[in-house]
Amino acid sequence: MMFKKLPIATLLAVLTFTGLGLSTSTAFSQNLDQYLNGEMKNVTLKKEREEIADISFKDGDGNTRQISEFKGKVLLVNFWATWCAPCREEMPSLDNLQAELGSDDFTVLAVGQDLQGVEKTKKFLKALKLENLAAFNDKTVKSGRKLGVFGLPATLIIDREGREVGRLVGPAEWDSEEAIELLKAVIEG
Repeated sequence: MMFKKLPIATLLAVLTFTGLGLSTSTAFSQNLDQYLNGEMKNVTLKKEREEIADISFKDGDGNTRQISEFKGKVLLVNFWATWCAPCREEMPSLDNLQAELGSDDFTVLAVGQDLQGVEKTKKFLKALKLENLAAFNDKTVKSGRKLGVFGLPATLIIDREGREVGRLVGPAEWDSEEAIELLKAVIEG
């Protein structure tokens, strides 16, 4: 074996930096704690990332969608409702974030939890002139509960492998400099 005569520390460094080590190694993932400033100070990062449940919701055309369809992208999954005042306040910042970072690498999934369904979500987005967010809704509210969301707004950051990076319960300015820096670190990580 080619590693046989290497000192243990060297062997561990080689394994870690070549990707042959443990998948939970922090050598590949940036230390995200440094990005928990300003608007992001209340984000709770996961110590160990675990794959999230494959939730379903309706899109603007009434089709059932699965979160697994977005695997390969970093996601900001926001659970909200039209009747929730803090949710309504943060929606423009989510729209701005999607306009700035939305790409093949990143998507904001704002999943409404309105019991009236996706039509209510579509009307709300139109009324607020939010043009960058797609209309998604889960009138059963099972999607949020399945991911451990019991208050609104709640936002989960999901990595490309479909694992939760962290979450924030409560509103935030998602188009703030701090939020964009944090999300770019996850995208690049």
